[in-house]
Amino acid sequence: MIPSVTSAPQKRRRLTARRAALLGTTILGLGAALVAGPSFNFSTGYPAAHAQNLTEQARKMQAPVGFADIVEKVKPAVMSVRVKIDGGAQTTGAGGNEVPPGLREFFRRFGMPDMPQGGPEGMPRGGRGGHNTITGQGSGFFISADGYAVTNNHVVDKAETVEVSTDDGKTHKAKVIGTDPRTDLALIKVEGGPFPYVKLADNTPRIGDWVLAVGNPFGLGGTVTAGIVSARGRDIGASAYDDFIQIDAPVNKGNSGGPTFDTEGNVIGVNTAIFSPSGGSVGIAFAIPASTVQSVVTQLKDHGSVTRGWIGVQIQPVTQDIADSLGLKKAEGALVAEPQKDSPAAKAGIVAGDVITAVNDAPVKDARDLAKKIGALSPKATVKLAVLSKGKEKTLSLTLGELPNTKEARAATDDSDSGQADMGKLGLTLAPASRVAGAGAEGVVVTGVDSGGAAADRGFSTGDVILEVAGQSVGSPADVRKAIADARTGGKRSVLMRVKSGGNTRFVAMPVGQG
Repeated sequence: MIPSVTSAPQKRRRLTARRAALLGTTILGLGAALVAGPSFNFSTGYPAAHAQNLTEQARKMQAPVGFADIVEKVKPAVMSVRVKIDGGAQTTGAGGNEVPPGLREFFRRFGMPDMPQGGPEGMPRGGRGGHNTITGQGSGFFISADGYAVTNNHVVDKAETVEVSTDDGKTHKAKVIGTDPRTDLALIKVEGGPFPYVKLADNTPRIGDWVLAVGNPFGLGGTVTAGIVSARGRDIGASAYDDFIQIDAPVNKGNSGGPTFDTEGNVIGVNTAIFSPSGGSVGIAFAIPASTVQSVVTQLKDHGSVTRGWIGVQIQPVTQDIADSLGLKKAEGALVAEPQKDSPAAKAGIVAGDVITAVNDAPVKDARDLAKKIGALSPKATVKLAVLSKGKEKTLSLTLGELPNTKEARAATDDSDSGQADMGKLGLTLAPASRVAGAGAEGVVVTGVDSGGAAADRGFSTGDVILEVAGQSVGSPADVRKAIADARTGGKRSVLMRVKSGGNTRFVAMPVGQG
């Protein structure tokens, strides 16, 4: 028998073809099996097992061709939530009729229908004798077979009746077990069962992970949209506990309270707000993280409400200017603008100007981080705070109170200009508080702000009261001038002012070179 002979060029062509086949399979990620059998081995040392590993890695890197399997699994647990509310009630919800003042133009709650400027638009009204009933819609999802479900507080807030429509078309009555306005979460109990339910995710999603939003946009029933996690830890100014997941899946009015799923079918968050200059989706939505949902829902189920630890301070972030004024190396921690009277913080010796840098040895990144750390603890718990006070570090131990369920009142300001003194390039006109009606006896009142000055850039408004400059109490414009001059002489680039605006107190770092 004459042995077959293969020329060197033919061998190279076969080798090149096999390499090209492997490369094409790996890059395209088609998941097709390689033609080579168990004995396949390139002259360069590519065993079959290694080739299979490459193919498996390519398969995992491949984008999903569809989400049908996930949707089939989770969609039955998602519901439409319908509520009826007394039209005369002052509400913050039923599909999102009210947004925190600073967010009205920027963010919208997105129940169904939309209610701009606090009034319903196109919402069914009924009743006789002048009694109006408002009907609103949102979304929700079951977290247990016995009918417990999660939605947004602003969907069911002040609701007289609640009913849900499940994916199979059936309608069930529900009652509100508890709500938490600070995180905009609510727990409801649906009559009947057993119901299909979904699980809250144990892991934090990564930026770039695929997500699915399921809900009831525009009252159309179960609708699914897809996108990715685009950011985490977003603060949109809704509350001190903002920690939103930002997703780019299209989310619209009626999706409030609906779940966002990962590709394993676990709930990573509850949809609650969108960025919307026009009221419709522009592809940026915000979801409450599953970890927050789990904590809040557990308390609502056990107690019907949520309690949080409280130390009783007004706080603000430490900006770089403030850090320079206080001699801090890093702009970290939470600056105490004012401790509240008889609060745990005041009793422990915390004063205005202190910087809280750690809670139970855990570093405090900023003011929001402090609020989250304290709020996660139970009232009456003992906590250890690391505090920087007048340049010295100290540790304080205090017992937490319970966060009051009230809002601080904001006092009206007075424009009186008696006794004015111009502060030059600083951009302020000041007068002693004692000479301005209603301003009190302490501090110096801002009676004018130059829109082009440094003060305007830092948020000063007419009616603000400057209480301290560089740690010294001030009672006249002359006191302010002297404190600024002393700071400049001492080589400081900025000076810290403690300012009262309505019912709030804050610190503002002003550049001393411009006074």
